[in-house]
Amino acid sequence: MRVLMLSWEYPPRVVGGLGRHAAALARNLVAAGHEVHVVTRDHPDQPAPADEWLEGVHVIRVPEAPPVIPFTDLVPWVLAFNNRALAAASKLVRAQDFDVVHAHDWLVAYAAAGLKDAFELPLVATIHATEYGRHQGWLPGPMNKLIHQVEWWLTYEARRVIVCSEYMREQIQDIFQLPEAGVDVVPNGVAVRDFALPEDEVTAFRRTLIGPRTKMVLFAGRLEYEKGVQTVLEALEQVRAAVGPVKFFIAGIGTYSDELRRLVRELGLRRHVHFTGFLEDHELRLHYAAADVAVAPSIYEPFGLVAVEAMACGTPVVAGDTGGLREIVAGGHGLSFTPQDAEHLAETLISVLRDRTLADRLVARATARIADRYEWGSVAAATVDVYARAVREEAELAGREHRPPLRPILHAAPILELDAG
Repeated sequence: MRVLMLSWEYPPRVVGGLGRHAAALARNLVAAGHEVHVVTRDHPDQPAPADEWLEGVHVIRVPEAPPVIPFTDLVPWVLAFNNRALAAASKLVRAQDFDVVHAHDWLVAYAAAGLKDAFELPLVATIHATEYGRHQGWLPGPMNKLIHQVEWWLTYEARRVIVCSEYMREQIQDIFQLPEAGVDVVPNGVAVRDFALPEDEVTAFRRTLIGPRTKMVLFAGRLEYEKGVQTVLEALEQVRAAVGPVKFFIAGIGTYSDELRRLVRELGLRRHVHFTGFLEDHELRLHYAAADVAVAPSIYEPFGLVAVEAMACGTPVVAGDTGGLREIVAGGHGLSFTPQDAEHLAETLISVLRDRTLADRLVARATARIADRYEWGSVAAATVDVYARAVREEAELAGREHRPPLRPILHAAPILELDAG
């Protein structure tokens, strides 16, 4: 197949997991014999060629149109970026035939829908997370409500919708009123072989971080309220009292960083907590492998890729019993705790840190699980199956589909109402 992929972030410009996901998926589609063209944004802080073939993937990075709009002015920024992305993508489509357009999240919805309508191409959309879910079912302001409506509109325009977990399937079917038949679950992936680090390198690295008697607990991810790092901080003193010296490493950046640092000072944990900042891939994997346990304490988590990555490095995982994390650790592949319950989290961490046999059993089960379900080759193959269904369904419906006028859907909760004016 020839695939046109739209993503607002793509290496070297990576903000969160979406950019890494899009790049890994594109590479593995190419490895399976498909042709992939990606249209993404340029970024002056991390310059890269405007047009290049990168690891077999054709990447086009569109510059910002003048006048430059700051990302903090989100709505005009998104519209300007989509205008440029649509122009670049249209030029590609006019030059060669494409089988499918694949849009990653709402930030490329306008360009994706424009391509679908102008060139009559089947559209597949991956919804990586929802604004509704990020705010635990509440949309506090006009911007949140607008993002929510664009997400819904993208799922309406898409021939098929991909989500990363059964939890996400249930969520978007509920809040967007989508038929189950149009939604496909394809998990996020890991390149398992990239996480197999030499034992001597990991051992030497661990010595640079902690002493021989100290236990190492790791969180990796964006520092946002819904990631639940505050719960680990609240549990840490109880864990230290039970198992001895413990150092908690927090790897990542985000808008909640200052609040977490304030909480560390308030709890008197400055000697026991280390903020690493953003870590490049190899250093992050070294941290995973060096840790005695990785914790994913999210309140809301569509998937939980960090849990899979930690498992791939041979580290036991403790995760919040929510969203996609619940599916990852189910069946003894990790341990779970009640989100935001610091005492339950402390008890769960203590059980892993005290019991080496339990930790080894969790690692063995998780290793077998990720090789079977989360390896990128399997994820790419499942994605191609979704493309094929979208192409077939689009062909069957061509010329005889009647769709009702686009209108806001009604929901029992007032999640779609925009403020007057």
